[in-house]
Amino acid sequence: MPRPAFDPWGSLADTHRGRVVEFDDAAGLGVVVDSDGRRYPFHCTSIADGTRTIAVGAAVRFAVAPGHGGRLEARDLAG
Repeated sequence: MPRPAFDPWGSLADTHRGRVVEFDDAAGLGVVVDSDGRRYPFHCTSIADGTRTIAVGAAVRFAVAPGHGGRLEARDLAG
């Protein structure tokens, strides 16, 4: 049986749960905080339904992936 490929990001591809704590409509940038208090920035193009806007305080599910410059970012945000 072949070994699974090594995933350097480990469980980062798993779904996280958190809340949107900042969102700037004009810039399209926001921050989501997971249940452990970790903060992940995101761009409006990472909102899964394509609306490009999201309410501060919204509960979301999201994935974490390396973004620009290698920092971790929230992706595929969904309510």
